[in-house]
Order: sequence, then structure tokens, then C-alpha cells
Amino acid sequence: MYASGSEHTSPGAQYSFRVLGPCCRLFDREELPWPCCRLAWRSKEPSWRRVGRRFVADLASRRCPSYAVELLQPGSRPTVTVLTLFSLRLSGPLQEWWYSKQPTSFDPANQRPPGPEA
Repeated sequence: MYASGSEHTSPGAQYSFRVLGPCCRLFDREELPWPCCRLAWRSKEPSWRRVGRRFVADLASRRCPSYAVELLQPGSRPTVTVLTLFSLRLSGPLQEWWYSKQPTSFDPANQRPPGPEA
């Protein structure tokens, strides 16, 4: 894991970024295009209602770490964005902490992943 406040260069060395903290990349189901976004059939006619949670974990980034970062581009103002490092893979326990569906993951004390077991 990258520490908050640390600075790194991008894999292609085109820019550098300062890590603000780890985050979970979510997919907003309300941003699906209309009318081709039907997600459920409730009767004989197609339903345009979206069933389930509005924000769900983005399946494309579930196995890779995402960070809230500040892009440090030469000659321009720093830009805050979310960066997913697809070249890195999360281990099983770390992926469970990052994208957990368990109720215990909502505990405010659960801000850091569990340490390595001795």
C-alpha cells in the first residue's frame, strides 16, 4: 500500500502524483445510458426501474488498488482525481478489506488493512 502523502511517478513517467489515501472505485448505476439500461424484468414489459444499490464496486477495478491522488503536472495546477493502478494486483485479504461486502467493514475503526500475521 502507498502511504498517504507519499509522491510517486506514473508507470510511464509522464506525471507524478501525491497519494491522498486509498479509496474504493464505485460504479454509479444512475449514469447508465437511457433507455438501454434496463437491469430487471418485473413483468411482461421491460422495467426501467433500477433494482438494487445505486453505487456498486466497479468490477474492472476490484482486483487492483485505487487511490485518491493529486496529480502533480509540471506547468499546471495540481488536479485531484482517483487513480487505479491496474499493473498491481491485490492479495486475497487485502482485496477483502478494500472491497468488502461484510457489515464489519463499515466500522469506522477499520481504516487500515489488517497487518501481516506472525
